[in-house]
Amino acid sequence: MRAPKSFEEGMNRLEAILDQMQQPETTLAESVKLYAEAASLTEYCRNTLEKASLQLDEIDAKCAEVQTPGADH
Repeated sequence: MRAPKSFEEGMNRLEAILDQMQQPETTLAESVKLYAEAASLTEYCRNTLEKASLQLDEIDAKCAEVQTPGADH
């Protein structure tokens, strides 16, 4: 499995995997492979969200510094 190029691509692939796993013709062996791919994608998406959250926290902190009266900046 190649890594997704974006969070959105990862989420779209997860949705496709879910749809495929719900098909009655999907074998157990295929389901196990899909599950492994989904686990990797979930990890990628979680890490991407954590990075985005840290970036937002940094932006909020910078904005708070600018808006704080009497700040040394």
